[in-house]
This record gives sequence, structure tokens and C-alpha cells, in this order.
Amino acid sequence: MAVKRNELVRRRRALGFTQESLAEQLGVERSTVRRWEAGGSSPLPFIRPRLAGLLRVGAEELEDLLTAVSSTAFRRTERVSYALRHPSGVDLIVAAELRSEMENLTDRYDVEPSATLLAEAAQQLDKTAFLADGAPVGRVQRELRALQADAATLMGQLIWDVSQRRDHTSARAYYAQSLELARHLRHHATEGHALLRTCYVALYGANDHRQGLELALQAARVARKTSHALTGLALLHAAEAHAFLGEASQCERALLGAERRLERSDGTDAAHELFTPTHFGRLAGSCYLTLGKFDKAQQFLQDTAACMQGRRKSRAIVLGNLVLAAIRRGDLEAALVVFNDAIDELRGTRGGGGMNIVFRAARELRPWRAENAVQEAQDRLMALMEAA
Repeated sequence: MAVKRNELVRRRRALGFTQESLAEQLGVERSTVRRWEAGGSSPLPFIRPRLAGLLRVGAEELEDLLTAVSSTAFRRTERVSYALRHPSGVDLIVAAELRSEMENLTDRYDVEPSATLLAEAAQQLDKTAFLADGAPVGRVQRELRALQADAATLMGQLIWDVSQRRDHTSARAYYAQSLELARHLRHHATEGHALLRTCYVALYGANDHRQGLELALQAARVARKTSHALTGLALLHAAEAHAFLGEASQCERALLGAERRLERSDGTDAAHELFTPTHFGRLAGSCYLTLGKFDKAQQFLQDTAACMQGRRKSRAIVLGNLVLAAIRRGDLEAALVVFNDAIDELRGTRGGGGMNIVFRAARELRPWRAENAVQEAQDRLMALMEAA
């Protein structure tokens, strides 16, 4: 079976693809391709036809290769099951396999409804915490505690998304758990990520923009010596907090600082997997929308939406903001085209952030509610909610 897996790698290389270039063509992260080839996860159904086309194989041949990889993953699952029965014998191999499972869940977040991932993520957190409690003191236990912190952050993220960004208390409780573990481990990237997620709750849920700004800046300070990517992301959200507060010049300075940090991030960054090339345009567009610079916002958001592949929840947020920019510019025709695109993205994921923004756009379309096209768009949104 290992030979089959190598054949998958050789096929990619024979066609001149690196893991990174193949990931770019498919609109996924490099780490996702790496896990496919290592057996940690499998491509989602809608990606498989494109993957087969790029590798110039038929659907059946691709399925054979992926099945071979899955058999390797099954043996890994057996090792985890054994460790759960004998936690004192857990080792770094099991910790690495749990990390691969966790990364698979994280990859699926942006393309699947959070409700479908919640039980699996809760199980991941529980078994990681159980194994960490029973693990021998030292490197193995530290690895498991770090994974437990990441799993707690993901649980907070999922619960907040499932609640349409309303259950602030549960999300904050999971982020607090992650913070406690990260500080105990002196793991600054994990601490910064948990702080940044807590910032999101303040900024986009509780609408406490001053607290959101403080949390974003705190995350940037914590991550400053550890991760350019995480520092840049924190500064992007600090910029948006400044925009919400009407502080245009501070917003511009934070955007400039974020851009400089993100340009310095590379694959060795401790939080590189949190950053995508579309992050800057997404947040800059949102900032300029809030500041009333609609033409500038539209340019950033259009360019960003065109580049986003495989990140459906994030793309729905961008499209929602693009609808708002078009409405506020008085371009109803453009607003309706993008509004319908946003609903199409939400149909498969029902992401809380995208839902909230699209509903805000629907409210701003009320002055044109007598228009047939507006009524039809509103009906599509209601049908989406009923299906949920």
C-alpha cells in the first residue's frame, strides 16, 4: 500500500506539480495536499474531478489511489484506539496522528456546515485531553496539551458559527481554556490565536469595538516575536476595529503595518496555516466599506472574491460586503447579482458570518422591495433559511 501512495506522489511530480502549485490550482492549502498524500484526509467530493483532471487520471484510477491511502489511515486509527485504552503508553506518533485529524477538521471548516463538524470536534477535544492527562510528563504531554489548546479554539469557533455568532459565552469559555493551556506552555502563537478569536466575538458579535481593538492589539503583541502571519492578521482586525470606531487614520496605519508583517510571513512561520493571500483584501475591503469609501472597498472586495477558491464561508462574507458596497453606491443591478452569488455560497455552508452580512444587505434592499428582482432575491434567502 505504501507503494501506491508513492505512486500518487510520483504522478504529481511527473506532471511538474509541487504540493504548493497543485494546492494553488485546486484552491486549497499546501498542508491539505500533504495530508492527502500521507493518508491523513481525503479530497472532498467537489474537488475530486478537478484533482483527477490535473493529474490526468480517470475517476476510478484516482479512487484507487485514494483508497490505498485510506488503508494506511485505518492503521493509524488503530494506533490511536490502542492509546485510548492504554493512555500511559501514548507516544509522539499518536500525537502526530491526532494532529493530522485536527488539521483535517480545520480544513473542512470553510467548506462544510459547522453543525456537521461539531460532534467530531468535541470528540477530538475530549480524547486529546484524556490522553494528555495520562501521558508521561515531557515532550509527549506538551504536544498533546498544545493540540488540546488548538482543539478548544476550534470548538469555540464552531459553536459561535453554529449559533450565527450569538453564543458568545460558550465561545469565550473555549477560548479561555485555550489561553490557559497556551500560557502554561508558553506557546505564544496559540495564545495569540485564542486572543484573536476572542477579539472576533467582541468585534463581530458583541459589537464592543473598543474591547475588540484592545484584544487585537494584545494578540499582535503576544505574537510579535513568534509569527509575522498572526501579527499581521491581528493588525488587520485592529484596523477594522478602528474603522468601526470611525478612526480613519489609525485604520490606515494598522493596514500598512499588517501588510508589512504579512509580506514577511513564509512557510516557516509558526502560524502560517492561519493566513491566506486573500486575507488582506478581505479585511481592507471591509474597512473601507465601514469608512464609507465604497469605490475603494468595491475594488478590494471584487479582486478578493475572484481569487477565493475552496473557502466558501470566507467568500460568502466577502460577497456580502460587496453587496453592501454596491447598495451604498446605488448600483442595484450589481448588488442583486452578487447577492444571489452569496446565497449560492451559503447554501452549502450556512456560515454564521456570511448569513449575518447577507441579512444586513437584505434589510438595506428594502427601499427597492417593490422590484420583482429584489423580491425574488429575498425569497431565495428565505428559502435558504427554511432549508436550514
